[in-house]
Amino acid sequence: MSEEQKLSAEDMARVESYLNSGFNKTERKPFRGLILLGGIWSIVAALGWISYQIGKQAGYL
Repeated sequence: MSEEQKLSAEDMARVESYLNSGFNKTERKPFRGLILLGGIWSIVAALGWISYQIGKQAGYL
């Protein structure tokens, strides 16, 4: 890549002004990994229980 700037100083100032304005920023809740893990675990457990019941009903277990 070339070391030349593709934008003029005036354009770069406008870009920096837009990025620092906070127009597209949204407040988010903190990430809760344990809740996600619990949800995934419960889905996997439910699918395992369903497959166990199907296997039991079909006579494989």
